Amino acid sequence: METASLDLNLLRTFLAVYRSGSFTGAARLLGLSQPTVTTQMRALERQTGRELFERLPRGVTPTPVADELAARVAAPLDELAAVAGPAPAAGSRTEPVHLAGPAELLCTTVLPALAPLVADGVRLRVATGLTDPLLEELRAGRHDLVIATTRPRGRTLHAVPLTDEEFVLVAAPVWADRLRDPRHARDTGARDTGTTNTGARDTGKADLDAGGTEGGGADEGPEAGSSAVPEPADGHPGGSFDPALLHDVPLVTYAEDLPIARRYWRHVFGRRLSRTAAVTVPDLRGVLAAVAAGAGFAVLPRYLCQDLLESGALVALLEPEDPPINTGFLVQRPGVFDNPDVTRVRTFLLRAARGW
Repeated sequence: METASLDLNLLRTFLAVYRSGSFTGAARLLGLSQPTVTTQMRALERQTGRELFERLPRGVTPTPVADELAARVAAPLDELAAVAGPAPAAGSRTEPVHLAGPAELLCTTVLPALAPLVADGVRLRVATGLTDPLLEELRAGRHDLVIATTRPRGRTLHAVPLTDEEFVLVAAPVWADRLRDPRHARDTGARDTGTTNTGARDTGKADLDAGGTEGGGADEGPEAGSSAVPEPADGHPGGSFDPALLHDVPLVTYAEDLPIARRYWRHVFGRRLSRTAAVTVPDLRGVLAAVAAGAGFAVLPRYLCQDLLESGALVALLEPEDPPINTGFLVQRPGVFDNPDVTRVRTFLLRAARGW
């Protein structure tokens, strides 16, 4: 869609409608009457030649054309509003920016990146938690910006991709050394191919995932005689890796339902993970600390463990060509920001994340 010839006032009103989800809400945010907002949106639809909003019994919902237009104009209009808005009175301070997201990413990456803004006078109020509750709080106005691990459902929140995190299978060197021991490989291969015991693998019965949660089903065993182990050269294995080798290695994970580990198993090994955790810690930094101390193995985001991988304190047990990737999104609450520092933080994060 060509936006160069569109009226900036119409675009400003459009963005208010898009974010608030209603003509009434936009009118209240902009200090206009509802008929004025309605008239402006009709004028913008005539200029674009496309319908932008579908009218609902309560409010409106954007069309795909509106989604595309909002994605193109939101950041420039926010920056323009921050520049053109009234300057704060001498000695006054703007309101704090309420930012929320995963504790690990905020503490290890986001807050260090925002240090220059804080030094320049920006105030932050940071909250941590899981994505779904944080997005509900964002809709309720408790936060200004949320870093979400999934794209929000619906069209009432504006989300842009912020960063990709790669997941890696790691253990301390002591466990990597044991996995390279041929005796350990032979013992594991014999046990998991059914030569020393009986059970679900021998009878064909499916093992159930712990708790019966998402991803439940059979954990297929390896072919008889399989004994692939990590190459000892640099901690980055070549060739295949048999996950059955981890049978006797304790699993350290974020939660009882093993969400990250299960995804890794499905994506990399093409099978379901069927086991229980030895340790659960609801903070990936705790998982990292336990694994680095030799508690067992884990699947962690690379950004969190990269320093320990480089120092040799952790070993990547596998480096697949297509590792699991998760995209994080920067999500903003509905409404036009009256705090210019919110726009500063949002713009700064989007730029800084290019180097993460």
